[in-house]
Amino acid sequence: MMLLVYAVAAYLVGSIPFAVVVSRAMGLPDPRSYGSGNPGTTNVLRSGSRIAALLTLVGDAAKGWFAVWLALHLQLPAEAVAVVAVAVFLGHVFSVWLRFKGGKGVATAAGVLLALDWRVGLAVIVVWLTVVVVSRYSSLGAIVSALFAPVAAYYALGAGPAFVATLVMSAVLVWRHEANIGKLLRGEESRIGAKKESMEQPG
Repeated sequence: MMLLVYAVAAYLVGSIPFAVVVSRAMGLPDPRSYGSGNPGTTNVLRSGSRIAALLTLVGDAAKGWFAVWLALHLQLPAEAVAVVAVAVFLGHVFSVWLRFKGGKGVATAAGVLLALDWRVGLAVIVVWLTVVVVSRYSSLGAIVSALFAPVAAYYALGAGPAFVATLVMSAVLVWRHEANIGKLLRGEESRIGAKKESMEQPG
């Protein structure tokens, strides 16, 4: 019973749509109304406000980190911590406040991994940054880092509950980027900073 309570609480924390909250607080358009329509950091960046994008990134990562950190602080069993990790991540992806249409979960997953094991989280972030800087494709960075995360988690944490949680998040992340994978293969994916990534352009 308590495991269900922890899972629901983590899900509700993960459901907080920082992209929408920050945009409204700063007087910016709803990120679901322009660009890719995704309520996440990359799309908020298309509004032209780097501060809003940064706040969205920090908020989304922080909620993932906080939920798992609290579970660890409460000394919950490893299985319960893994459930909390997946629940807060799924809360972001399927936000109850956005009619279950949330973001793709990249920043929240990073926060979760940093809380599970800072070495894994840092390694995944470095991989993401490297791919993004070299290619200027945010989606490619997310996909590559999602594929790398389970490998890093396995070597650092073994084949336990945390590894399973990482595997689940990675699978969902790749699935959420299905459309981006198609665009990348067709050469149609927008690069970060490209002029066509304006608020008027769908993507």
